[in-house]
Amino acid sequence: MVTLPLEEISAQLESPNLRDRMVALASLRHISPEEAVPLIKKVLDDESLQLRSMAIFALGVKPTGESYEILVKILENDPDYGIRADAAGALGYLGDARAFEILSRTFYEDTDWLVRFSAAVALGNIKDPRAHDVLIQALDSKETVLQEAAISALGEIQDIESVDSILRFAQSEDWLVRQRLAEALGNLPTTKSISALKYLEKDQHPNVAEAARISLVRLEKPGNQA
Repeated sequence: MVTLPLEEISAQLESPNLRDRMVALASLRHISPEEAVPLIKKVLDDESLQLRSMAIFALGVKPTGESYEILVKILENDPDYGIRADAAGALGYLGDARAFEILSRTFYEDTDWLVRFSAAVALGNIKDPRAHDVLIQALDSKETVLQEAAISALGEIQDIESVDSILRFAQSEDWLVRQRLAEALGNLPTTKSISALKYLEKDQHPNVAEAARISLVRLEKPGNQA
């Protein structure tokens, strides 16, 4: 891919044509974070929610000293729940441990399930073991997607203490929940995990059975045994 000069990208980001602005923003993927972030900032308040969403994602994969602060400000203040959810997700991509506090608070306080879902996923992505209490609480959410996110995140942070709490989902009616459980258990080497995976390996849904099989193979590798 031919990378446009920064001056040309900058001018294109100010085009009245949305497609021009989207192409310009996409062209920043091969630009260094230090050069890209000032240009990304130009469209963070764009009239197009789609472009704003793209810009927020771009901040999450372009870590600079500014990226974290900008995303926190958006997560705390933006009135659009979709944009707040994007900001939470981008904080997860940054992998900055400082995000633990704001993501936890967002999960507890935000009124929209999508934002809370993104916060739970992001807590898994930053792999901070302090997320245990938040994620255990998320297991009791009424929204199934929040349960899925919490199970996955507990696996991501390799929270061995959570095994007993997540095993109840082996009987979930939702096959996606069972699949997330099978995937998470592959990061949680305990004898209970192995027993549960052997049960899930016989699941009627092929995706669940395959996820369990892959996790069992992972746990049986030398150094991963319970």
